[in-house]
Amino acid sequence: MYKKNNSVCLYFFFILFTFSMMSFLFMVYFIMNNLILFLEWEIISFNSMNIIMSILLDWMSLLFMMFVLLISSVVIYYSKSYMESELNLLRFILLVLLFVISMLLLIISPNMISILLGWDGLGLVSYCLVIYYQNLKSYNAGMLTALSNRIGDVLILMVISWMMNYGSWNYIFYLNFMKNDYVMELVGIMIIMAAMTKSAQIPFSSWLPAAMAAPTPVPALVHSSTLVTAGVYLLIRFNILLVDMFFFKILLLMSILTMFMAGISANYEFDLKKIIALSTLSQLGLMMSILSMGFPELAFFHLLTHAMFKALLFMCAGVVIHMMNDIQDIRYMGGISFYIPLTSLCLNISNLSLCGIPFLSGFYSKDLILEMVSFSNLNMLVFFLYYISTGLTMFYTIRLMMYMLINDYNLLSIYNLYDEDYIMLKSMYTLLFMSIVSGSMLSWMIFSYPFMIYLPWNLKMMVIYVSLLGGILGYLISNMKINTLNKFLLTYNLSMFLSLMWFMPNLSTYGVTYYFLNFGQNLLKNIDLGWSEMYSGQGMINILKNYSIYYNMFQLNYFKIYLFSFILWLMIILFILMIL
Repeated sequence: MYKKNNSVCLYFFFILFTFSMMSFLFMVYFIMNNLILFLEWEIISFNSMNIIMSILLDWMSLLFMMFVLLISSVVIYYSKSYMESELNLLRFILLVLLFVISMLLLIISPNMISILLGWDGLGLVSYCLVIYYQNLKSYNAGMLTALSNRIGDVLILMVISWMMNYGSWNYIFYLNFMKNDYVMELVGIMIIMAAMTKSAQIPFSSWLPAAMAAPTPVPALVHSSTLVTAGVYLLIRFNILLVDMFFFKILLLMSILTMFMAGISANYEFDLKKIIALSTLSQLGLMMSILSMGFPELAFFHLLTHAMFKALLFMCAGVVIHMMNDIQDIRYMGGISFYIPLTSLCLNISNLSLCGIPFLSGFYSKDLILEMVSFSNLNMLVFFLYYISTGLTMFYTIRLMMYMLINDYNLLSIYNLYDEDYIMLKSMYTLLFMSIVSGSMLSWMIFSYPFMIYLPWNLKMMVIYVSLLGGILGYLISNMKINTLNKFLLTYNLSMFLSLMWFMPNLSTYGVTYYFLNFGQNLLKNIDLGWSEMYSGQGMINILKNYSIYYNMFQLNYFKIYLFSFILWLMIILFILMIL
């Protein structure tokens, strides 16, 4: 069984890796020759009805496909070791492949119908993967994930129905000249809301940390290049239509608040996977906000660089959790850099890339985005929230590194800590190389012209100021007892509000269902089991039952009762005769 599992993982790894490299070569050719390939394949033609599958291949879709295929191939190779004790490994690998295929379908589609297939496929397969470990927590997380994503699916369906006005679902044809049409504005609003559900912006954020119930290779794929980036990619494709809309300004506010909220919540969290999930949420807010300011290429650039280091970060977290006997609480870790130096190296570099430390991949996209924010004509709220969120990223990253790598070791035994799982290390080194190189490589490829952003000295250095401040605060807090600091800085209720993602998980579960379920229970108690029951079926049954018990006494042939009733009737007859 083990050999069979090994060969399955290797087989799919080679296939996906080969396709990834092919996609990369095509992308280079398309960029150099400035090509766009639009393919239409007529699947069926019956009378006047045509079912056509259309495919759009340009540098953007090919580059994104290359990243998705590369990360998924590495994740499948990593699963060979991580999931080796899993009996149904083939089922897991097939689910991951379905997930990847859904994402690829979404990437290459210029048609709303095939986008729906990919979009819905992502939602359904993510549900199957989140409930993979079958327990109550996974089930609840899966339902929250699936139902949050269903909102987006419904909105895409509504877009499809509205686009019937135009006679075709190839949205790519209408974006330029149908901008000011009323129907197209409605389509734009629905697209933005659908993207908000998939990319977990406020108020749909609570499903993202909940989806951590899946096996660790799944979040490495989901949080880097597939599910959560689908919404961002859709908005990049629809950007021509959306760029002048007022609703886009609302998206800017929502995405910046998401970024801020995730940054604060990550500083209160102790679950390793949830901290990384909240960092993903923060980066998604960054992508969505720069997109809503009208810079789709920058959002796409950050999407790709983020994919590499975030997949690596999840893989490192998976190795650490594996070695810690499935403990995810960072308070039980500490000092692991002495025992697993190679994994710690990968963890450190991916974390520093997330912070935007110069010349790692995250720096190229993040610094460019923040300089464009400083360069743009925005109000002070947006400006401050951007930079505070950047500082918070550094804050929770340094805190995580202090708790995991530097502070004293907190478990009973270090026997399990070994750094020789070469299958996991090989897959992590692939992404490590990409986390270092991909930023500069992409900035040379995507932006074909040299650009210069001219800013005052303090604005130019603002990123470094907030990062240093966040790093110092993270260092101080991870050396103190967090509870004493909370008592000193914040009241208990406020710290609860900040640590629980502004009560969003409760609002999107109990907040939506509690009053309806309570109302239903009251209806059941007072009406179904109340007066309507007593005056209809249940009441009639009780009356008939009591009468039948009473009559049954006479039918049991009690001789005493028979004689007593005989004498009673004689007395009644005598009494009547006497009166007469």
